Amino acid sequence: MTPKHAFDILLAGEINPDLILSGDVEPAFGQVEKLVDSAVLAVGSSSAIFACGAARLGLRVAFVGICGGDTFGRFMLAELNSRSVDTSSVLVRPGGQTGLSVILNRGADRAILTHPGLIAALTAADVTDDLLRRARHLHVASCFLQTALQPGLPDLFARAHAHGLSTSLDPNWDPSGEWRRFDELLRRVDVFLPNENEAFALTGTKKLESATQHLSESCKVVAIKLGADGAIARCGGETAHALALKVDVVDTVGAGDTFDAGFLYGFLNSWRLEKSLRLAVACGSLSTRRAGGTAAQPALEEAMQYVPLAG
Repeated sequence: MTPKHAFDILLAGEINPDLILSGDVEPAFGQVEKLVDSAVLAVGSSSAIFACGAARLGLRVAFVGICGGDTFGRFMLAELNSRSVDTSSVLVRPGGQTGLSVILNRGADRAILTHPGLIAALTAADVTDDLLRRARHLHVASCFLQTALQPGLPDLFARAHAHGLSTSLDPNWDPSGEWRRFDELLRRVDVFLPNENEAFALTGTKKLESATQHLSESCKVVAIKLGADGAIARCGGETAHALALKVDVVDTVGAGDTFDAGFLYGFLNSWRLEKSLRLAVACGSLSTRRAGGTAAQPALEEAMQYVPLAG
């Protein structure tokens, strides 16, 4: 039987690689040269790492974004295609510069230096109704870095709903700290996927249960990432918790994006809340075992070893 939709997830996102430097990475100015333990050029951007994680679990993923026709753009498209992410809707600007993030990685902590390039260039109009009709679900990440996309997001999510898609959002941090018009946007989101600090900033509370309940009043499902403490999720009157797996952490870059992929796998398959959350936490935890956001993303069979069979 031919599937009704060509894709499970349509992703509107940013495209840039990560250059990950690990070890003693604190710079010393004054023309001091320091040696680091490792350097890895890897798939970067919250959106692209999510796309690879979702495809790794077996979801059919299409990506719409903008990159340059430069070395970094070609690298990203090749990596996405090699991981079964459909990039036929990516817009390539031959004279444009693809963004780049330099990540100074110290195990569980990191600093990030980002050259935006074309990260902010995608608009809501680039996500056409024809693309929406081909998918079951629309996911957006890093909305505050995507400044051209951000103003049109409420309308884009409304268009997605009109075409029968569900929607999800991982906001990432707002560099301005103002979170402008976010209440309007959140009302159009079915699945909201912030981390703990983002949830606290949006709700003005430092109490996790209060923040979770407050956010769940604006969207159908909220799942909050708590790093080494796992995650909490709420849907209606139901709340679920899941602990992080005990793994040897090498690199936490992209763990939250891989968490998102796991949670949406469960959501799109109509799993109960706790089971979706456990898969999400397993995916996020397992992804930290190697350097680079996509290097250790688990396949579904591996991640399901950590998910209860019941439910």
